[in-house]
Amino acid sequence: MTNKTTTAKTVPGAAAPASLEPGAAPKLLDLLRDRLRLKHYSIRTEEAYLHWVKRFILFHGKRHPAEMGKDEVEAFLTSLAVERNVAASTQSQALSAILFLYQEVLGQVLPWLDEVTRAKKPVRLPTVLAVPEVQALMAAVDDPEMALLVRLLYGTGMRVMEGVRLRVKDVDFARREIVVREGKGNKDRVTMLPGSLVEPLRAKIKWRQQQHVADLALGRGSVYLPHALAVKYPAADSYFGWQYVFAATGFSTDPRSGVMRRHHIEDQRVQRAVKKAAHAAGIVKSVSPHTLRHSFATHLLEAGQDIRTVQELLGHKDVSTTMIYTHVLNRGGLAVLSPLDRV
Repeated sequence: MTNKTTTAKTVPGAAAPASLEPGAAPKLLDLLRDRLRLKHYSIRTEEAYLHWVKRFILFHGKRHPAEMGKDEVEAFLTSLAVERNVAASTQSQALSAILFLYQEVLGQVLPWLDEVTRAKKPVRLPTVLAVPEVQALMAAVDDPEMALLVRLLYGTGMRVMEGVRLRVKDVDFARREIVVREGKGNKDRVTMLPGSLVEPLRAKIKWRQQQHVADLALGRGSVYLPHALAVKYPAADSYFGWQYVFAATGFSTDPRSGVMRRHHIEDQRVQRAVKKAAHAAGIVKSVSPHTLRHSFATHLLEAGQDIRTVQELLGHKDVSTTMIYTHVLNRGGLAVLSPLDRV
């Protein structure tokens, strides 16, 4: 087998190549972790990339990645698709992790990159709830905090992680808008603050301020700050504006700094609340918090909102992504009438 990585060129600015000594895998993974943090990747992406690189190395009998190339990468990806039957998006994430390892950690340009067979993600229409179904779902959420967050996700089009990571300073009551920080693709955007949520959110933030004062008295009033802000503004992590609106009930240890602090609530809690409410409301569709985002976009288009505006609110880079929601315009009564209804 020809090793196609032998002709690789060094990538400028990449991490120093990892040692090829036996048992060097922990060092390699440490280098991968450090590079991910240097590039400001999220903790979830960090965990996912470490997971896939470990599986790639174990799949090939703990061989060092520098000794492998295109054939080994394709063999691993094929195994995921054929033996593990993973989704195309999962296979794509595994490939992204491996490519990051080669380019950013091993410092190699991959001349065979374009030759790697990539899985094609099938185009699926999003699950959308009708307005009465959304009303029934929201009414069935029995946890007051989750009820507020579910309404916020539907009313703003935010993703679930954008909702749980919402900080106090990013809620602008005067302008009736919410700034979504570091959304998908590490992009900021602005979405509306529904009028019906102004007072509930005010009350929630007022309660959080009281909780924050109590945390400060315990010496645990700090919060995680993105990137180098904690260094640039050493006292900012205790400012109330940086606190999460939807904070966890207890304290936990930050996996990166080791500091004990109050983090945001877990997205799994929102997932469970939505699933439970959908079952209680008798909704037979497959419903998740992301369904609320799909419904937000679809209902705006049904109401005649401009697709470019919907694109901005959702934070889509390309309007073609938003176009998937125009399937609603093909329903009878809006544009196309079934011939059966003319008989």
